[in-house]
Amino acid sequence: MTKDIEHVFFDLDHTLWDFDKNSKLTFEKIFDIHKLNVHTHRFLEVYEPINFEYWKLYREEKVTKSELRYGRLKKAFDAINFFISDTTINDLSEDYITYLTTFNNVFDGTHEILNYLKKDYQLHIITNGFEEAQEKKLEASNLKSYFNTMTNSEMVGVKKPNPRIFNFALNIANARPENSIMIGDSLEADVQGALNVGMSAVYFDYKDKDHKQPYHRITKLSEIKDIL
Repeated sequence: MTKDIEHVFFDLDHTLWDFDKNSKLTFEKIFDIHKLNVHTHRFLEVYEPINFEYWKLYREEKVTKSELRYGRLKKAFDAINFFISDTTINDLSEDYITYLTTFNNVFDGTHEILNYLKKDYQLHIITNGFEEAQEKKLEASNLKSYFNTMTNSEMVGVKKPNPRIFNFALNIANARPENSIMIGDSLEADVQGALNVGMSAVYFDYKDKDHKQPYHRITKLSEIKDIL
C-alpha cells in the first residue's frame, strides 16, 4: 500500500489537534465568562453527539455554517433543560470560535510522528473545519511549519468526502493519488473520501472503538511508523 507514497495528507481535528480536550477547556472558559451555572461534564455528554450529527449535516450541505454554530448549542442546552436566550447562544457561539483556537493540545506523539515523516515525505492538511479557525489552531500548537499545503472546505466550496476537495488538495500539492495517503478519524469523510479518488487511506480510531471495519486502522499516531 505504501511503497510509492510521497505525500501524506492529514485531517486536523480529532487526528492531530485534540479537539475534545481543547473544546472542553473552551466551554469551561466561556461558561465562566458568561457566568452560566452549567456543569461542563453534563453539557458535553449531550453536546458531543449533537455536534457530531450537525457536522454530518454540514458535510452533506443540509445545514449552513451559521445553523451549525447556533443549532448545536441550542439543542444541547435544551437537552439539559437549561433556559438560555438566543442572544446568549449567539454570543457563546462567537466566543467559542474565538477561544477554541487559544488552546493548543495535540494528540500524544503528534510532533514526534510529524518530525519522523517530514524527513521522507511532503505533508499536507485537508480539513472541513472553519477557515478562520484552522490556521490559528496550527499556529497555536506549533504545527504549521510541518505542512507544505493546507486545504480547507471553505476554499473549495465543498467538504470531505466530496472528491473535489481531495482533487483540489492533490493539485496544489502537485501530488498524484497513487503516491498519496490520507490519515484521518472519519471513516466517511477521510478514509472513504480518499479511497474514492484513488488515494491510500488510514483510519485513526483514537477512541479504539471500531474494531470491525475493513480499513487499515491505527489507534495511536506512533503506529504510522509501521506503515510509512
